[in-house]
Amino acid sequence: MMPSSRRNFIRNSASLLALASMRPSGMDFWAFEQKRRVALIGTGWYGKSDLFRLMQVATVELVGLCDPDRNQLKEATERINQRTRTNKPIPSYGDYRKMLSQEKPDVVLIGSPDHWHALQAIEAIKSGANVYLQKPISVDVIEGEAILAAARKYDRTVQVGTQRRSTPHLMEAKRRIVDTGMLGKVHQVEMCCYYHMRNSSNPPLQPIPEFLDYDMWTGPAPLRPYDGLPHRGWWRAFMEYGNGIMGDMCIHMFDAVRWILDLGWPDRISSTGGLFADNPGKSNIADTQTAIFEYQGLQCIWQHRTWGTAPDPDYPWAFKIYGEKGTLCGSVMRYDFIPAEKGERIHGDVVYEKERYPEDLKEKDIELHTAAATRGHMRDFLSAIDNRKRPVADIEQGHISTASCILANISMKLGRPLRYDPINRVVVGDPEATVFLKREYRAPWIHPDPKEV
Repeated sequence: MMPSSRRNFIRNSASLLALASMRPSGMDFWAFEQKRRVALIGTGWYGKSDLFRLMQVATVELVGLCDPDRNQLKEATERINQRTRTNKPIPSYGDYRKMLSQEKPDVVLIGSPDHWHALQAIEAIKSGANVYLQKPISVDVIEGEAILAAARKYDRTVQVGTQRRSTPHLMEAKRRIVDTGMLGKVHQVEMCCYYHMRNSSNPPLQPIPEFLDYDMWTGPAPLRPYDGLPHRGWWRAFMEYGNGIMGDMCIHMFDAVRWILDLGWPDRISSTGGLFADNPGKSNIADTQTAIFEYQGLQCIWQHRTWGTAPDPDYPWAFKIYGEKGTLCGSVMRYDFIPAEKGERIHGDVVYEKERYPEDLKEKDIELHTAAATRGHMRDFLSAIDNRKRPVADIEQGHISTASCILANISMKLGRPLRYDPINRVVVGDPEATVFLKREYRAPWIHPDPKEV
């Protein structure tokens, strides 16, 4: 008779091989063995990208895909099956509420456009799921307060996709430069984006294609006349669906700075800007904007332009932290420390993991330079779930960064600085500005109330 220890070894080895066969190559199998029942809301470019990064670090049972575009659902299913080398049908839905109710996922990834984030996140939390929510978490401030309230009430883990906090070279810069005191006292931060990323197209109105539920895609946002598929970049051209470049790009750099310097809510926020350059198209987001996030003895200054050139070509989307002892420059591609006086400059580069994850090199539309950061962010998310702790980009941190950018837009609109009170959820001494903390929803959708989630 075979010894029990040998029988157990063979049985366990066979189980591990069977489980391993369900995994894509390159996965961090030993880190997270527990199978996760996962659903994805928003199956476009970045939704699939987040899903593929999760699949690389966890054992995933994909229980549902949701998108109001049937073509996107089909394409996502094909891409996922190709990656997993299966031909398995994946339950597909046009309504996230039905999917959450029927499939009961453990983890929900939300990669839909910004105007949907709040309602979908809150419903997923209430269904019992832990949530990976793309940034910005909301289009208005009260939406963010409601997501935060729901996460705390139902005790769910919510990780926000501000993955600079999990970017290997920026983690190194924080640990090596900031945490050791090499910067000295910091009094000013500059943040910027000079990418020409504003879509200035002017397409004609056209019939809504049969494969797109445009009413469902629009949801609580204003129903714009249909002028083409809104996917990828077109919807970002409109304030109806998001917060402009402030909400798309500033949030990443401002959140990174807050994490590196351990900053909370700004004391005061002001902003100026608008549509200054030639605007031949329909887009209504600001092409030029400056914002100041003020703290005691510290200013964090943001600037974006969708025209002209970047003053520092090495850092076209970046932050620069000015300390008494030196300057730390950081971006998604690199970091540099420049000492104020004598001393050695320190440089670090983006980390690629091409050898460990060779499938990255074959993935369509992958942002290769952010893949390692997103995998790290997913690991942190799963660890937070398993260990009942707050993730590095907890929903509260995502809310502060998101709301600060929204408040900058409100300041630009009203032409005056604002002070936000997160306890009472008002702009201090400014009833007019307080009204703008909550946008009007299109019927029959109802705006979430942080007191009633």
